[in-house]
Amino acid sequence: MWIYEKKLQYPVKVGKCNPMLAKFLIEQYGGADGELAAALRYLNQRYTIPDKVAGLLTDIGTEEFAHLEMIATMVYKLTKDATPDQMKACGLGAHYADHDKALYYHNAAGVPFTVTYVTAKGDPITDLYEDIAAEEKARATYQWLINLSDDPDVNDTLRFLREREIIHAQRFKEAVEILKEERDKKVYF
Repeated sequence: MWIYEKKLQYPVKVGKCNPMLAKFLIEQYGGADGELAAALRYLNQRYTIPDKVAGLLTDIGTEEFAHLEMIATMVYKLTKDATPDQMKACGLGAHYADHDKALYYHNAAGVPFTVTYVTAKGDPITDLYEDIAAEEKARATYQWLINLSDDPDVNDTLRFLREREIIHAQRFKEAVEILKEERDKKVYF
């Protein structure tokens, strides 16, 4: 189904070890508005979306997995040289006790990922509006992460990810208009 090229969609650079910043970035790894939730949501919804826009959900859903990989790479790079004391000092002590420095799907507060983050109503327009909202929430989260970060390399990648969220929201808005036009043709003619 996919051709996997062993490189990230956008280069991930990290200036220095910073487990506190990694803790914040984990929000986009396993949080409600993070990349895993988005990828699963879109790839699930594509089965009940009309063919005219189903490909869009496949494209964006697979891109979200690429973003998940970028977040994982940043978190790994930010924590790989951290000591247990540094992990504990930034609030990742419980994570370290359970997982060492391995990534685990949870949000910045340590709440594990749950499939309740993955929504699907079955009505295409309703689902697309949910997708637009999800992209806007992710965009806002990326902006807040940029505000929390003092690492210019990390911020460069976060800006890239924030811009992709904006583009995804625009594409979903276009899909809504396509489906509304189709719906209106059926209602009036």
